[in-house]
Amino acid sequence: MYFNVKDVQQFEAQKEFIDTAIVPLLSLKFDEGIKQSSSAAEYLMSLTAFIEQQFKGRLMLLPPFSYTEQTKSGLFVPLLKEELHNVGFKHVLFLTCDHSWTSLMDQIDVIWLPSIPLESMDKEVKKTVLEDQLKQVIPILSSKWTQS
Repeated sequence: MYFNVKDVQQFEAQKEFIDTAIVPLLSLKFDEGIKQSSSAAEYLMSLTAFIEQQFKGRLMLLPPFSYTEQTKSGLFVPLLKEELHNVGFKHVLFLTCDHSWTSLMDQIDVIWLPSIPLESMDKEVKKTVLEDQLKQVIPILSSKWTQS
């Protein structure tokens, strides 16, 4: 499910089944790191959309939390997690290509994945790469879901 009117209406009707929120954490760089930043964003958004397709009806993919080095704060993300728990999500997972977020693993559930440049891949290769990455995320999701 996505954060759009149609899916949100379904979420409201079936809250007890949709217990997981996925929040992509996107680093925005506009200096010499802009190409790498945009490549990581493309990868992360493609992967989270792929995860959403596989688990539609179990999780909601929220809009990305975007930040720059100057606006990055370890305060906002734990607060967002708390708010999402308060509205009924049992599991709130943050996916990122920025390894620095793993320092908050005692406060939030972070799945860090190294960025894979998808921009030069054809459609079939890209799909294979995303399937391989999904295979790494599934055990993490399964583990979270069996804990509750």
